[in-house]
Amino acid sequence: MKVFKFGGASINSIERIKQLAAILQNYPNEKKVVVISAMGKTTNALEKVVEAFYQGRKAEAAEWFERIKRQHQDTAKYLLVTNANETDIRLSHLFAEVEWTMHDEPARAFNYYYDQIVCAGELFSTTIISAYLNEKGIRNKWVDVRDIFRTDDHFRAAGIDWPVTERNIREKISPLLDEYDLVITQGFIGATDENESTTLGREGSDYSAAVLGNLLNASEVTIWKDVEGIMNADPKTFPQAVVIPELNYDEIIEMAYYGAQVIHPKTIKPLENKAIPLFVKCFLDPLLPGTVIRHKATGKLPPIIIVKNNQALLNLHSKDFSFIEESAISQLYRFLAEKNITVNLLQTGAVTVMVCTDDTNDNVNQLAAALSGTFDVQVEKQLRLLTIRHYTTPVITEMTEGKTIVLQQQSRHTVQCLTR
Repeated sequence: MKVFKFGGASINSIERIKQLAAILQNYPNEKKVVVISAMGKTTNALEKVVEAFYQGRKAEAAEWFERIKRQHQDTAKYLLVTNANETDIRLSHLFAEVEWTMHDEPARAFNYYYDQIVCAGELFSTTIISAYLNEKGIRNKWVDVRDIFRTDDHFRAAGIDWPVTERNIREKISPLLDEYDLVITQGFIGATDENESTTLGREGSDYSAAVLGNLLNASEVTIWKDVEGIMNADPKTFPQAVVIPELNYDEIIEMAYYGAQVIHPKTIKPLENKAIPLFVKCFLDPLLPGTVIRHKATGKLPPIIIVKNNQALLNLHSKDFSFIEESAISQLYRFLAEKNITVNLLQTGAVTVMVCTDDTNDNVNQLAAALSGTFDVQVEKQLRLLTIRHYTTPVITEMTEGKTIVLQQQSRHTVQCLTR
């Protein structure tokens, strides 16, 4: 049994939806659960709906939602013939869910309404694609994952109730796989025990596929992307970037930790727990081998280059020239936690601490102000953080040429250089 995940970029046009069908036809007579995201930029558009609604701009929210409805109705019209009327009715019911949510004035927190409205994107896309596949002779069963994934009520970052979700999969998904070779469901979303919709946070669709893979004991999970596989650098910045054929779980987590736009660590854990391999394959050319991620030790890897711009460095100096001790570090980390700030690089000395973080949403200025009572604070912005895994001296030299290194840390496998 296999689990496939198709992201929004894979279904953002009629042609790509047809390509999804062609990919599935390459796996006949195999049991598959397919997780699908919202189409294209639908999630972004639904976020505008939520913001307008919550801020009391109901007419604007309705206008945005009307555009989303038309886009999906047009997509269904171009794809469907025999299933067109039935699908139009099903879409109308899903549209009504959102419109009902927006009927009254908001009385709960923003994140609650975010989840009730934004979750609709995945429901729209899967309804259309399931109907299209059935029309093309790719027999499948559509499932509302909100009936399967039980979560807590931490809206926008819901945690999965594993025992209940496992029971739901055993009782509701496994029997369908006895009858159908293909089950279509949604990524990114779930529901509380009170049937309130939730979303699973960053990279939630990948995580959904991993959870299903774990609880269904899948032989493999495949994430289909519009790239050839996982690369050693961003090809938009580094045209010479190459595909890495094989990685292990630890390496992919390290890459994500340092800021590479790869697989989120929370997706890896459910697969690692059962040693399920994860494939990252090219949606545009499915014959390409892509990248496989698994337990197996990998051979020699190329230098993996990760660049983060818009970095800020806070230079913290003790006010009385006393040593920086555990109490001061503890206070620093408490401030970081309170401000929800992630540290990208930290270095301590006798009387100084240097902290590098992303410079976003005035977080650096707020942190500097909060720490000014304990430290003398100096801030430098518009810096660039370069991380190289499996570095070589020539690569470090090449990547830092013409730049001033403000701070550098180096271990056996990784070097980080903060430069201006």
